[in-house]
Amino acid sequence: MDKLADMNLFVRIVNTGGLAAAGRELGLSPASVTARVNAMEKHYKTRLFNRTTRSVTVTEVGQTFYETSIRILADVAEAEETMDSAGKELAGPLRVTATSDLGQQYISPLLQKLVKKHRAIVPHLHLTDGIVNLSELNVDIAVRYGEPPDSTLIARRLASSRRILCASPAYLRKNGTPKQPQDLSQHDCLAMVRVVEPLTTWHFQKDETAMAVAINPTRSTNDGALIRRWAVDGLGIALKSSIDIAEDINARRLVRVLPKYPVGFQPGLSDGQNDLFVVYPSRRYVPERVRLFIDMLERHFAKLESDSHRKNQ
Repeated sequence: MDKLADMNLFVRIVNTGGLAAAGRELGLSPASVTARVNAMEKHYKTRLFNRTTRSVTVTEVGQTFYETSIRILADVAEAEETMDSAGKELAGPLRVTATSDLGQQYISPLLQKLVKKHRAIVPHLHLTDGIVNLSELNVDIAVRYGEPPDSTLIARRLASSRRILCASPAYLRKNGTPKQPQDLSQHDCLAMVRVVEPLTTWHFQKDETAMAVAINPTRSTNDGALIRRWAVDGLGIALKSSIDIAEDINARRLVRVLPKYPVGFQPGLSDGQNDLFVVYPSRRYVPERVRLFIDMLERHFAKLESDSHRKNQ
């Protein structure tokens, strides 16, 4: 009985949700997979799966075995990579997902910098402003705003961030500057779209007073980078993350609007809810190329945050 091979098979079954799907990944017939699962359950004297003709679900004991198997397989993989990579150049795929604006402004240049030093690393950058599932996307890391609710993931904070309203000086000269949130009804506003629904209610806080303002957007898109470009081009007022527009603010391509009113897409504004995080699967083994890129991210955004604080003093 090859215990490591059986652990690998077991993990594949849980991850794919079926014996046949796991068999296809490993080049095994359904009968072979079924026989090996039966042999595991006989060996451990317990049921690992609840199986019907329609579904396969892991039992409570099976879930414990799954988590233990992941740790053991990760330790073995780490030991093998350590031996294999000793004295060798870093190589292999590096799969990263990020929001559109972050990806274009920051992540893509950092990946290029990494590949310039380690040419055998092959980056793949998936850009989306929607909610992502790391396991479904098969990515190594995600760079996202807000700490993920999934406790099985590791989230390391890269920088503080907050949502702010902004517009170009040219737009404000032409249309005037809002004095209070209610004035936005008289302005061109640029709306983000998530899951085909425009985010047309902006939530403000002033002292202990919360305000929800419904905007009537003149333009909308699911691409945050396009929202920023529209704002820079003087087409309206945008609600953006402070990191996304940091360079535009410094260059005076954009200026803050209603700076005394904390604002967001959701009610109940709180410090840190829009901070920037790097997120990756909760496991002990992280490939060296992934670990190196996470270190690059931390250094880059720490410097960006430090420079921003210095300029605001």
